[in-house]
Amino acid sequence: MEYTLVFLPLLGALLSGFFGRLIGDRNSEILTSLLVSISAILSFIIFKEVTLNNYENNLVIFKWITSGLLEVNWSIKIDAVSSVMLVVVCFVSSLVHIYSIGYMSHDPHKTRFMSYLSLFTFAMLMLVTSDNFLQLFFGWEGVGLCSYFLIGFWFKKDSANKAAIKAFIVNRVGDFGFALGIFLIFYLFGTVNYDEVFSQIPQYINNEISFFYISLNAINLICILLFIGAMGKSAQFLLHTWLPDAMEGPTPVSALIHAATMVTAGVFLVVRCSPIFEYSQLALNFICLVGMTTAFFAATVAIVQNDIKKIIAYSTCSQLGYMFFAAGVGAYNVAMFHLFTHAFFKALLFLGSGSVIHSFKDEQDIRNMGGVWKKLPYTWILMIIGTLALTGFPFLSGYYSKDAIIEFAYMRGNFFGTLAAYIGIFTALLTAVYSWRLIFKTFHGSYENKNLKIESIHESPHIMVIPLIILAVGSAFAGYLFKELFIGPLSSENFWKDSIKFIIPLTTDHPPYWVIYLTPIIVVSAIPISYYLFIKNKSITLWLVNENKPLYKFLINKWYFDELYNYIFILPSKKIGIFLWKNIDVKTIDRFGPDGISSIIKKLSDKAVKFQSGYIYQYAFIMLIGFSALLTYLIIL
Repeated sequence: MEYTLVFLPLLGALLSGFFGRLIGDRNSEILTSLLVSISAILSFIIFKEVTLNNYENNLVIFKWITSGLLEVNWSIKIDAVSSVMLVVVCFVSSLVHIYSIGYMSHDPHKTRFMSYLSLFTFAMLMLVTSDNFLQLFFGWEGVGLCSYFLIGFWFKKDSANKAAIKAFIVNRVGDFGFALGIFLIFYLFGTVNYDEVFSQIPQYINNEISFFYISLNAINLICILLFIGAMGKSAQFLLHTWLPDAMEGPTPVSALIHAATMVTAGVFLVVRCSPIFEYSQLALNFICLVGMTTAFFAATVAIVQNDIKKIIAYSTCSQLGYMFFAAGVGAYNVAMFHLFTHAFFKALLFLGSGSVIHSFKDEQDIRNMGGVWKKLPYTWILMIIGTLALTGFPFLSGYYSKDAIIEFAYMRGNFFGTLAAYIGIFTALLTAVYSWRLIFKTFHGSYENKNLKIESIHESPHIMVIPLIILAVGSAFAGYLFKELFIGPLSSENFWKDSIKFIIPLTTDHPPYWVIYLTPIIVVSAIPISYYLFIKNKSITLWLVNENKPLYKFLINKWYFDELYNYIFILPSKKIGIFLWKNIDVKTIDRFGPDGISSIIKKLSDKAVKFQSGYIYQYAFIMLIGFSALLTYLIIL
């Protein structure tokens, strides 16, 4: 069953990619969607076995590398953490495949798109089922490569090409740190297999290693390097700049990559490596700091953005910050719980935004929408459900997982945990405001589009709406149904077992009532406040913008990170490159190398060609000279 689950998406990718023209667009779409859907069904079966029967397994597909003491297998590891990820990846991917049939109906390259989606799914499955760091790195790079293909799918669009390259390069920065971490793990432990590494960690907690002539604790260094990889893949603060630009890809790509799969790989890495991170308080504090900073930063930027997909992209960035600071306070199971619920409502919001964009003929600016809730009733109500879940409205999925993060962070009792809880509460307010701003400006108020008549706006086809309905069910009920299993008092014993390690058990004390009730009160209060600001009395919003122009420009320009990186890295690199090209390559290497040699040969050939005059007496004269020279040489000898 596990083999079938993992390799069906690869089969779909190969058939659609290499034989798509032969089998046709529609058959390719149906085939890839069917195969990934079968994988989704199997993932639910495996999750049920893990939950009810404590099923665990490690299936060796084949021995991959054997060199001296190094043995690396190609495996499928099934435990609680991987089973959760299998459900998330396969379920969301199957719905995205089905949704894409409608969304990409007018695209001439459907088979290539479906092949990329399936290949991405396979790479992600390889990542989450690995039992060693090398296979994990293979899947890690595989999803990075597929994201490059998918973001730049419309390769004739210059902005899509630039966004794909940007995502690829920024991720390379994080991946370099990740690779160094894996090298250091092998250097210290002589293996890259999870179980063998984790079992040796207690013996190395006091080991130091020299890094750039500085003595550092080996475990701290490993954890920080691994987390740098996670920062790149999960678009955390400083390595986040690729995520909003990645919206240049088709909307199903945004849902697949940025809602439930690739960007959650970093969270999965930290949770999977909890037996290492638990021995590094420095790394956990760093993770907590980066997570809370990302959550706050992304929310402040999202509140002023106008592109519907970029608002949701920054929301993803912010919610990943929540997951990381949950892991940073040691609440790995709570981070996984939010990852699980977030997959439903964020995929719902992305696909819902795709439905809006589809209806508005590729318009993405929410300032050019409004007043269409009656025209798009299904999309409207389903996106409201997703928004309620995202903001943490009482008794929907986000309420259980996000509030749990804030509560566990506060109850951690240390400085970073308490600070993260306060920032999490304030970020929840910002999240509610920008989420309802999106809903109100997209569906309510007056119709603002000057290029399309409102009569032309219509609901998306059923093939696009049905996946939204399924995701809405998960967004509404997943938190309530799985709360006890994921974060209940006995969850670490009954479900997570050895897949997550807690050196310091999570507190079972009851948090203060103000911590429990404050966030839901803020979230509910934000709805009428947002309605008043963005629909009822827009003049207040304009007044706030005009009175705070510097702050508004700072936020609308995303804290000027792109400009800063351009000034620090891009421009100097260009200047160095141009100098090396013109002065070293052209004026030195080319001049005295290939160009110089070819110039000499050309001059010699120009002279030599004059000997080919066609007159016999000149040829005889040359032969006579040559014979005389040869004769003279022989006489001298």
